[in-house]
Amino acid sequence: MTGDGIPQRPSMEGIEDKWSGRWAADETFRFHRPDSRAEVFSIDTPPPTVSGSLHVGHVFSYTHTDVVARFQRMRGKHVFYPMGWDDNGLPTERRVQLRYGVRCDPSLPYDPSYAPAETSGKQQVGISRRNFVELCQRMTVEDEQVFEALWRRLGLSVDWSLTYSTIGPYAQRVAQLGFLQLVREGQAYQSEAPSLWDVTFQTAVAQAELEARDHAGAWHRISFGPVEIETTRPELLPACVALIAHPDDERYKALVGTTVRSPLFGMEIPVLAHPDAEPERGAGIAMCCTFGDLTDVRWWRELKLPTRTVIGRDGRFLPEPPEGVPASPYDELAGLTAFSARKRIVELLRESGDLIGEPRPTTRPVNFYEKGDKPLEIVSSRQWFVRSLEHREALLRRGSELRWHPAWMRNRYDDWAKGLNSDWLVSRQRFFGVPFPVWYPLDASGEPRYEAPILPSPEQLPVDPSSQAPPGYDESQRGAPGGFAGDPDVMDTWMTSSMSPLIVSGWQHDPALFALTYPMDLRPQSHEIIRTWLFYSVLRSHVEQDALPWSDAVISGWILDPDRKKMSKSAGKVVTPDGLLAEHGSDGVRYWAASGRPGTDTAFDPGQMKVGRRLATKLLNASRFVLSFDEPSSSDTITHPLDQAMIAALSSVVDDATTALDGFEHTTALERVERFFWTFCDDYLELVKERAYSADGSSARVALRTGLSTLLRLFAPYLPYVTEEVWSWWQEGSVHLASWPAAIRSGGDASALDLASVAISAVRKAKSTAKLSMRADVAAVEIAADPATLALVSGFADDLVAAGRIGELRYREVDGGELEVTVQL
Repeated sequence: MTGDGIPQRPSMEGIEDKWSGRWAADETFRFHRPDSRAEVFSIDTPPPTVSGSLHVGHVFSYTHTDVVARFQRMRGKHVFYPMGWDDNGLPTERRVQLRYGVRCDPSLPYDPSYAPAETSGKQQVGISRRNFVELCQRMTVEDEQVFEALWRRLGLSVDWSLTYSTIGPYAQRVAQLGFLQLVREGQAYQSEAPSLWDVTFQTAVAQAELEARDHAGAWHRISFGPVEIETTRPELLPACVALIAHPDDERYKALVGTTVRSPLFGMEIPVLAHPDAEPERGAGIAMCCTFGDLTDVRWWRELKLPTRTVIGRDGRFLPEPPEGVPASPYDELAGLTAFSARKRIVELLRESGDLIGEPRPTTRPVNFYEKGDKPLEIVSSRQWFVRSLEHREALLRRGSELRWHPAWMRNRYDDWAKGLNSDWLVSRQRFFGVPFPVWYPLDASGEPRYEAPILPSPEQLPVDPSSQAPPGYDESQRGAPGGFAGDPDVMDTWMTSSMSPLIVSGWQHDPALFALTYPMDLRPQSHEIIRTWLFYSVLRSHVEQDALPWSDAVISGWILDPDRKKMSKSAGKVVTPDGLLAEHGSDGVRYWAASGRPGTDTAFDPGQMKVGRRLATKLLNASRFVLSFDEPSSSDTITHPLDQAMIAALSSVVDDATTALDGFEHTTALERVERFFWTFCDDYLELVKERAYSADGSSARVALRTGLSTLLRLFAPYLPYVTEEVWSWWQEGSVHLASWPAAIRSGGDASALDLASVAISAVRKAKSTAKLSMRADVAAVEIAADPATLALVSGFADDLVAAGRIGELRYREVDGGELEVTVQL
C-alpha cells in the first residue's frame, strides 16, 4: 500500500468498500507464524449462532474484540484472530422446518434425489435424517456468507483463512476426539437417569440451559388420611413414592416411619424425613413424586426410593400405569397432557372428598428450557454425561487464576460452580449436531448392549453412526439381532463450542500452531453464557489439558432497548445492523459500540452513532488541513513552547490510552484520545495555523504532522476506515500495521496547552457574546496569573495574539488562583 495523495474534497463516501476490498486483496490481517509464543496474541472469538441474521448486539460486542485485536497488532504482536460459525442446534433445525415445510423422520430412508421446495404452509412432510441434515447444511452456508459480508463491512480484522464451522468435518473430528478421550479417562459416561426434558423439542436439557419463569398455577390441599399435603401438581398422585417432612417438625415426627394411603389410588406411601423439607411452605410436608422437580430427584436418589414414571417423552401420561398403581382410575389419565390430567385428578379428588377446600391460585418460578415455551418435565432416559461435580473445587481455583474484566464477573462463575447439582448432561435428542461416535452391539434378541460400546479409532473420525457401520459390520446388520445400532443422539452444542480454543489452535491436528497459540490470550463473550460457554471451556481444558484455556476473559454487557430491557431475538426486540451501517457508516457504529464498557449494559443509541460519524468526518477534514501545510524537512525539529506543550500533552494521552487498552478498558482509552483530539483541532490547530503558514513555522509543521500521525494510530482500532484513508494520503503501508505510538519526551510543559485553550476560549466567548465574527479584531487582552503561569503564557503569546487578532496583550501578576482573562473589544 502506498501513499494515495490528498484528495481535493475528502469524503466518507465509498471508503468502506475501498478499504475492505484492499484489506482482503492484500491479506492485511493474515496471521503469519512467528518463531515464539511470546510474539503471538491469540483470541478465542465467539462463533455466532448462524440462525437468520446478526443483530446490533453482535456488532456491539464483536467491535470490542476487534479493538483489542487491532491494538495488539499495532503493538507488534502476531494476532491470531479466527472466526467461527456455530451452526448446529435447534435454531437451524427450526428454520429449516419452517422454510421448507419438513420434519426429520429418522425411520425414513435417504433419498438422493430429494429436492426441497420453500413453503409457508404449516404442514410438514417427513424426510430422512440425512436429507434433513443436508438442508440444515445448505441453509447455514447461505447464512454464513451473509454474516461474513456484514463482519467485513464492520471492519473486523479477522483472518478469514482461519474460519471454521462447529458442524464442519474438522470441528466434528476434534469434538469426537475430545469425547473419546473423556470416555477413555472415565470422565464421560452413560446412564439411565432422571433428566430434564422439553416435551416440545423432544430432547434432554442441561442444568445450564434452564430458565426460571413465573408460571401460573394453584395450590391444592389433599388429604392422605391422617395428614394433608399441598401441591401444585396433583396429577402426579399416581407417581407419588413418599411423603417428606423435616426431621425436626414436631407436627409429623410421630408419622415418620409409618405409611399412609394415597387418595384415589390407595397405595401405601411411606412418610420419611429429610432436612431439605421446608416446614414453613404449604402444609410443611410434601409429596415426593417421580418426578415433579429437581428436589424430587434429590430425595429419590438420597432416600433410595422406588420409581413410578407416569409422564412420557411427549409430555403425555403413559398408556399403562407403573407397577403397583391400579389400572383405575389411572386409565382415565392415560394419553392426557399434564394439564388435562391435572383437571381430571382435581375433579376426582373433589368427588371423593379428598380435596380440602378449593385450589388457591399462585404464581411461582418454574423451570423452562431457555428456547422452549412449555414447563420442563423430568423423565427417565439414557443420556451421556461429563463429570463436573467432582471437579467443582478445582474449577473454582481455575476461576481465581483467570483474569476477569471486569473483575466482579468472576462472582457469576463462582456462584454457578458452587450451585452445581448434577454432572453435565451432554446428549441431545436432535438431528443437526455432532454425532456421538458410538455404536452398540445387539444381542440375540436385538437389545443394545450398552455396557460394551463400539468406538472408532481416531483415524476413522469424523463418523456418523446413523449412516456408517462400525468396524467389522456392514449396513445389512443395522438393527438386526447380533448386529449393531448406532447411537441416535447428538452432542449438546456447548460440547463442541467448549472446545473452540482447541479447535482453532490446531489441537491434535497442527502441533506447531498449538504450541504458538494455546493457552490462548483472550476469551471475549457476553455475561449470560458464563455458566455455559466459559464454564464448560474451563472444564474441558482443565480435564484434558490441566490448564486454563486463556489468560484473560473480557465480558460484555447487553444492549438495552429504550425501556431498558435486553434486545433479543426471542423477545422480538432486535435491530439489524445493515440500516445503521448504511446511515452512520461503520466507523460511526463502531464508535457507539466502543462507548460500552466491559460488563456494562449499554443503551441502543443512534445519537451516539451520529457523534461517531461526525468525529470521523472531523478527522478527515482536520487531517487534510494539517497536511495542507508545507511538509517539513527531515532536519526540522519542535522548538516552540506551545508545540512542545502539545507534544507533552499528547504523550500523556498515549501513556493513558496504552495503559487502558492493556487492561482491556477500551472505552477509557477512547474517551481520553477523543478529548485530546478536540483540543488539538479546536484550540491548538487554530492557535498555530498562522505560524505554520509562515516561513519560520517549521516547529509547528513538525508538531502538527507528529500529532496527526499519533492521533491516527490512536484512533485506528476504533475508526479503521477513516484512519486508513487519511494514512494513505501521506504514509506508506497500512496504519493498522504501523507501530502503536510511543510517548515523545519533548521537554515541554503540557499545562501550557491547557492555559492556551483557556485564553483563546475566553477571547472567542467575548466575540460571540458581542455577536462579532471570530475574525474581528480585539483591542486588548489582559492575562492575570501568578509569575510561573505568566511565564508559560509568554511562551505562546505570539500564537494567542495571532489567533485572537489581539491588538495588545497585557500581563498582571496575582497570587495563585486560576488564570483570569479580560477581553477589551
